[in-house]
Amino acid sequence: MTTTTSAISPVRSAGRVLLHGGTVVALIVLIAFFFAMRPDVFLTFVNVKNILFQISILAIIAGAQTVVMVVGDFDLSVGATSSLAGAVSASMMLNGTPTEMAILSGLGVGLLVGLVNGLLIAYVNLSAFVATLATMTSVVGLAYLVTAGTTLFNLPTGFNYLGQGRLLNIPLPVYIAIVISVVLWAVLQFTTTGRRWHAIGGNVEVSRLSGVNVRFARMLAFAIAGLISALGGILLAARLGSASAVQGSDNMMFSVAAVFLGMTVIKSGAANLGGTMVGVAIIGVMSNGLNILGVNSYVQQVVTGAIIIAAVTLSSLRTRRR
Repeated sequence: MTTTTSAISPVRSAGRVLLHGGTVVALIVLIAFFFAMRPDVFLTFVNVKNILFQISILAIIAGAQTVVMVVGDFDLSVGATSSLAGAVSASMMLNGTPTEMAILSGLGVGLLVGLVNGLLIAYVNLSAFVATLATMTSVVGLAYLVTAGTTLFNLPTGFNYLGQGRLLNIPLPVYIAIVISVVLWAVLQFTTTGRRWHAIGGNVEVSRLSGVNVRFARMLAFAIAGLISALGGILLAARLGSASAVQGSDNMMFSVAAVFLGMTVIKSGAANLGGTMVGVAIIGVMSNGLNILGVNSYVQQVVTGAIIIAAVTLSSLRTRRR
C-alpha cells in the first residue's frame, strides 16, 4: 500500500504543478524548445527585442480585455475598436487635422464604443456576447466607411514616430505597453474601483447587496476597455505607418486567449493582469519561434486555437477544485 501511494504521489504532484502553474511552465518549455531548435537566433538581443515589439500592441489590448473579464464579462469588439480608432486618427490627419487632435479623436471614438457596450450590457441587460458582437459588426462597418475600404498611407512623420521610434534601442510601443500594464495592475490591485470590479466578478448579487453600484462599475469597465483598445489601435497605425478597417483584427482572439491563459497563474483562477502578460508572452514566443522555424501561418492559427482550449480547460479544472 505504501509503495502504491509513493508511486502515485509524484503523479499527483506533477498534476498540481500543471494545474496551478501550467501557464508559467508552458512559457518556460516554449522558450527552452525554441532555443534548443535555433540557439543561434532565438535568445539573441535582436530577437528578444523583436518579440517585445511584436507583442506590445497585443499586451495593451489584452490589458483592456482583462479589465472586462475581471468584472465577469468579455468584449468581442476590442479588435474592431482598435481598428476604427486607428482609421479615424489616420483619416483626420490626412485631412489636415493636427496630430494631437486626431489622436484624441481616435481615443474618444474608443471611449464612445466602450460606453455603448457598457450601457447595453449594464443598463439594457443584454448579454456581453450579444452586445459586443453587435457592436463589433457595426464598428467594422464604420471603419470601412472611414477608410472607404482602402488602406490609408502617408501619415505624418511625428505620428509614425510613436510606433517606430526607439529609446535606448528599444521601440517606444514596448515602453507604452509597460506603462499601461503597470497602471492597470495598480488600479486592479490597490484602488476601490479595482476591488469593486473583482467583487462583481466574484459574485454580482453579493456586491449589489454590499452597496456597490454594479451597473455603473460594469459600464466603467467597458468604457476603459474601449479607451485602451483605441490606444492600441492608434499605436498599431503609427507602427505600420498606415491604417485599414481590419488592421489588428486578430488581437480580439489573441487577447481572449491571453486572459484565459493568465487565469491559471493565480490560485483563485480569476482574470488577472500579471497572468495575462504571461499569456501574451506565450503567444509572442510561440508566434516568433514558429516563424523562425518556418512553420506555415495557418498551422499557427491551429496551434493558437489548441492553446485557447487548453487554457479554458485548465481554468475550468481549477474552478472545480475550488
